[in-house]
Amino acid sequence: MKKIVLLLLLFIGFNGISQTKNELLAHYEAFYKEMRLQGDVSGVINSLTHLNVLAPSKERRDTLAFVYMNNNQHMQALNTIGIEKKDDDSDLAVQVKAVSLKALNQPKRALEHFEILFARVPSAYLAYELADLNIQTGNNERASVNIEYGIANAKDDMKYAFYERQQPYEVALKAAFYHLQGLVAYNNDKNNIDSAIASIDEALKIDPNFNLASLSKQALESRKEKPEGQE
Repeated sequence: MKKIVLLLLLFIGFNGISQTKNELLAHYEAFYKEMRLQGDVSGVINSLTHLNVLAPSKERRDTLAFVYMNNNQHMQALNTIGIEKKDDDSDLAVQVKAVSLKALNQPKRALEHFEILFARVPSAYLAYELADLNIQTGNNERASVNIEYGIANAKDDMKYAFYERQQPYEVALKAAFYHLQGLVAYNNDKNNIDSAIASIDEALKIDPNFNLASLSKQALESRKEKPEGQE
């Protein structure tokens, strides 16, 4: 008789826990929807975190990491999903790792994930990220391959944002590739500054208001007038 009573109490207890958990799930799912409607990022993060605790899922975890990334909380994004390369990572997870690692000045690690994205779905935008990161890591040969792909596949309406000025601005993506081409030309042969300037002039021809290209051209012209090693 005691065993029956104990089993009955356990059943009631488990049933109560199950009901409570289901109620909490329903609550936080409704809360999540409402926070999304209101555009409340903190509320979205809060609700997703609770949902991941109550009913962990890869999709929710990836979404939470993406929200962190979009809110420039890159360390939190990577703490949520890690930085390792995983064959079964979703495109969203790979994007979060790539973008967040780049933002945290980890170009070599970011490069790995951008390469995965490019292998899955090639695009001119991804080619630009690859070219930029390859230049940063000293692989000018690989960067040139990315740049050639980008110039060939960038459409006239494609834009890329730059943030070196106080006010961010956009330029034609193809112009951005020609700017990188100029940097690679200089890296490959610092005595042939004219070749580097010619590529940057192409960038400025496409987009005359390309501030970063103008700054690069000025720096190259200055080095041409006063070669490295000379005071």
